[in-house]
Amino acid sequence: MGDLRNARLIYLKGVLFLVLALGCIGLTTLERDSAAMRLGLARLLAWASARFYYFLFYVIEKYLDPGYKFSGVLSFVKHLAGRNRRRQ
Repeated sequence: MGDLRNARLIYLKGVLFLVLALGCIGLTTLERDSAAMRLGLARLLAWASARFYYFLFYVIEKYLDPGYKFSGVLSFVKHLAGRNRRRQ
């Protein structure tokens, strides 16, 4: 299997990392009985968050939009919003 080159699929992958991280946060707050489960969710949260961060500040800049330099998550959201307005 080769590298992922479709921009939409790459963005989907980044969104899935975010959804996974948010899901872990929600499940961690709901889980009260099992310390092992909370530890597992915390590990998964750390991994998914790190992958989402890598996606935001490396994958997008190097592979999807090399001309734009992101200075933070809010900068990325503004960039996406501006790009969507230009398409319409």
